[in-house]
Amino acid sequence: MKFDVVIIGAGLAGLSVALHLARDHQVAVICKRELPDGASNWAQGGIAAVLDSGDSIDEHVADTLEAGAGLCDETATRHIVSQGRAAIDWLIEQGVPFTPDATAEFGYHLTREGGHTQRRIIHAADATGRAVQETLEERVRSHPNITLLERHIAVDLITSAALPGESHARRCVGVYVQDVASGQVLTIAAGNTVLATGGAGKVYLYTTNPDTATGDGIAMAWRAGCRVANMEFIQFHPTCLYHPYAKSFLISEAVRGEGGVLKLPESAGPAAGMRFMPGHDRRGELAPRDIVARAIDYEIKKRGLDHVDLDISHQSPEFLREHFPNILARCLEFGIDITKQPIPVVPAAHYTCGGVVTDVAGRTDLPGLYAVGETACTGLHGANRLASNSLLECVVLGRGAAQHIAAQPRTSIPSLPQWDESRVTDADEEVVIAQNWDELRRFMWNFVGIVRTTKRLKRARERIRLLKAEIDEYYSNFRITPDLLELRNLVVVASLIVDSALLRNESRGLHYSLDHCDTLPKALPTVLTPAPREA
Repeated sequence: MKFDVVIIGAGLAGLSVALHLARDHQVAVICKRELPDGASNWAQGGIAAVLDSGDSIDEHVADTLEAGAGLCDETATRHIVSQGRAAIDWLIEQGVPFTPDATAEFGYHLTREGGHTQRRIIHAADATGRAVQETLEERVRSHPNITLLERHIAVDLITSAALPGESHARRCVGVYVQDVASGQVLTIAAGNTVLATGGAGKVYLYTTNPDTATGDGIAMAWRAGCRVANMEFIQFHPTCLYHPYAKSFLISEAVRGEGGVLKLPESAGPAAGMRFMPGHDRRGELAPRDIVARAIDYEIKKRGLDHVDLDISHQSPEFLREHFPNILARCLEFGIDITKQPIPVVPAAHYTCGGVVTDVAGRTDLPGLYAVGETACTGLHGANRLASNSLLECVVLGRGAAQHIAAQPRTSIPSLPQWDESRVTDADEEVVIAQNWDELRRFMWNFVGIVRTTKRLKRARERIRLLKAEIDEYYSNFRITPDLLELRNLVVVASLIVDSALLRNESRGLHYSLDHCDTLPKALPTVLTPAPREA
């Protein structure tokens, strides 16, 4: 199979690239499940953009830089933030049904989230990601130049010798992809390949991410020879619904933006009902996510709690039905009426702030290979992502990558070798994969979580080394399966997170070490370069 562009991943970033390119290019979109199954579809809060005359680009940049704890790339940040209005205009043109507000200057309701000094979050009630995803999905499915391959999982990138004038010795020329239904591995050649596979939340035991978030793009780019940066900065969302049957349900930051307060639960005894955030930060519930997550983690561990409470019951039922219909309905399914009682919440792994090193056009170190969205590290998020900047980055980088690809001369698409599985057999015991998967996610949660120590990080590194050897042997001897591919990628990502964390001898943003509590005077990114054998 040959295409001008192959896009691996079908969230907001990937679909943005596809729609911007499809008029003049033959595009393939690879989706390892169905289109709605990615993280973009789960996003509740909204998209941050300067849309009101009382706000400014400078203020949005300043808020982003402050949240990023000195590690944001200011040039990249300003570029992305300055494209916010154009990004929202494009989404509205596509038909995204943002929540209207006749009294607002821009015509749409804007909310405020933690770390923002202004109301600048445009949203579609409390299910913005779903509204955006469904709108773009409809356009992608109907476009004659877009081939959509659902239930296909990327195996690895294909590289060949670079073209004359290219700085890297190799270039990306396509990807091997497994058809999940048949097990057959397809060879897809492309002039340009775009990684839009999202983040890696599934490397942790508790996460707000969907099951698809296994760091595939980051791991494939690393194996192909690309640098990876700032992987120690994993954002833990402070408020994931705590209930034995509620799998990974996020309680939007907008709940706190609209007046929700964090309190100690009944199990806290005499302190039950006490609001605790003001004792941790002057901004209270509207402090950046890392501070709120650490505060909740501290209170849970200090008092031996299972969870804390998020209470917005002081708002009227009409207000809650209008602004949080999805959260209201979902909580009711579990017997929690948020109009009358607080929501039990715990922190959970939420967003990968680091990723494959790119510029603001999505270009990686490897010619012919781009990365966009959560897979990429542009420098926007620094040491801590500001709320709702991620969907903004998806749209802006999606368009930027598409524009750069469209401006390049078309490269000839080579014939590529077919996948060879002549020397492997069917696995005799799948339980090995399940055991390794569970072990990895559990020790990453215990040893590389919200608060870290050097001793625990070194323990994690040793376990990763042993797991990686087992998984590599398994990969070499048995036919691949989606579970094996995801586990292979997760162990690479886990290694990158731990190695990055061990290199940072300070506490900054999302990386908090009990052995290095101080913040160094100068902020420097953590950039890892694969050894030649890895490439």
